Amino acid sequence: MPFHLRGTVLPDGTVRDLWTLGDRITLRRPSVPADTVADGGFLMPGLVDVHTHPGSAAGDETAFDPEVFADQIAAHREAGVTALRFPGLLGEIPDELREAPGSPRMITAGRWLAWAGLSRGAAFHTVTDDLVAAAVAETKAHDGWCKIMGDWDLEAPPVPYELLRAVVDGVHAAGGRVAAHCQSAAGVLGAARAGVDSIEHGMGMPQECVALMAGHGTTYVPTLTPFARRAPLVDTGSARGRLWHEGRRTMIRRVREAYDAGVTVLAGTDSAPHGNVAAEVMHLVEAGLPPAAAVGAAGWTARAFLGLPLLTEGALADITVYDTDPREEPAVLRHPRRVMLRGRIIR
Repeated sequence: MPFHLRGTVLPDGTVRDLWTLGDRITLRRPSVPADTVADGGFLMPGLVDVHTHPGSAAGDETAFDPEVFADQIAAHREAGVTALRFPGLLGEIPDELREAPGSPRMITAGRWLAWAGLSRGAAFHTVTDDLVAAAVAETKAHDGWCKIMGDWDLEAPPVPYELLRAVVDGVHAAGGRVAAHCQSAAGVLGAARAGVDSIEHGMGMPQECVALMAGHGTTYVPTLTPFARRAPLVDTGSARGRLWHEGRRTMIRRVREAYDAGVTVLAGTDSAPHGNVAAEVMHLVEAGLPPAAAVGAAGWTARAFLGLPLLTEGALADITVYDTDPREEPAVLRHPRRVMLRGRIIR
C-alpha cells in the first residue's frame, strides 16, 4: 500500500502532498488507496552523516566486526539518518547489509591511505609507497572517493604538497574525489593548496586556507562533536595540550569564516556514539552557522554534495518528519516524529 504524507517540505518551505510507491516518491496521487502517515509538520529528506566510521568495537580499532557495524548503522537509522559517507572503513561492507531494506544509503572511500613517510600513525592506516596509485585504486573500487591521511597529529610532518597535488590530479582524472584528514596547520594548508575535495577536521587551519577552499570548491567537514567531547580531557598544563586547545579554537572560528566565504560546510560525527548527527548540527550553530545552514549541513546541502535527491518526483523515499521547523529550532532534529527509509516506516 502507498503511504501519504502532507506537510511543509524543506528546504523550499511549500506545503505539499507526497506519496510513496515502493522506495520512490511521487507527487501525483496514486490510483489505489494510501495510508496517511504524516499530516502536518515539516518534511525533510533523510538526514546525512558525511563522516562516520562504524564497524569496530569499543577499544578495538584494528578489526571490522559486521555485527557491531550493523548495530551502529541501526543507531544512525533510528536517528533519522538515511545516508552515510564512510571516509575510511576497517573492512568491506557485506552486500546483504549494504542493500538491506533497513540500511541507509552508504558511500565509502575505502581504506585510510597513509604516505610511507608519515612518521606517526595508527594501526588501521594503510601505508603505501605509491600513494597516487593506491588512491586511484580505492576510488575505483568504492564509490568514487578515497581517503588520504594528509597528516596524523599536530606535530608529525604532513604529506608533501607535490605528492598530495599528484594524488588529487590522479584521482580527478579517474573521475573520483579526495577526502583528506588534517589535524595540523601544515597539513590543512597543504590539502587546501592541493585542491582536495573535502577537508576533514581541519584543526589549526591557517586563515589563508579559507580563500583556498573557496577557490578550489573544497568542502569543509569539521567534525566538531568528538573534539568537544575530548576537550575536557586534554591537559591545558602541557605545551602539547595548549597546542591542541588552540587548534580546536581556531577550527571553530574557521567554520563561520569558511561559510561566509562560500565554502560548503557539512556535518560529520566521526566516532561513537553513532546516530548523533543532531549534536554536530548544534555545534555548527554554536560555531556561528545560521541555523538553516547548519540543518542543511546534515540535510539538503549534504545530499547535494553526495549526489542524492531531495523530496521530488521519483526521488528516493527517505523522509523525516518534525513537529516544528528545524531551520528555526535545530534541536528538534533529535526528535523526529516519523522516519521513512527506502519507503519503509522506521518510526
